[in-house]
Amino acid sequence: MMYDQKRAQQPAGRPRGPAERRTPGPEPLLPSDEQDKIVQSLRHALNTFADTPLKALEEAESAYDEATAQLVNALAERRRLLRAGWQDQDPGTQSDGLRLALRQYREIIQRLLHV
Repeated sequence: MMYDQKRAQQPAGRPRGPAERRTPGPEPLLPSDEQDKIVQSLRHALNTFADTPLKALEEAESAYDEATAQLVNALAERRRLLRAGWQDQDPGTQSDGLRLALRQYREIIQRLLHV
């Protein structure tokens, strides 16, 4: 890779490439502390499998159950909030709000289908 003198002279706060111009990704469905707990439980199961395989599988199953339960709850809450945002709008006067809601449904569905 070659040294780019022009790029090196740009001010630090100025975006330098396409990756830095992107909008932030979608908000996570689960809070990071909840994700961390589930991942920690799964790692523990993986690390203890050699010594106690049945107990490790039960712990992994428990982590799976916790992840799916939290995901279902998070999706239900997201749906409730989306529906509350568009349900009482008049389609003739609030098409931008309805378009935004449709876009949010699409993004969530696409994320679910790519899990």
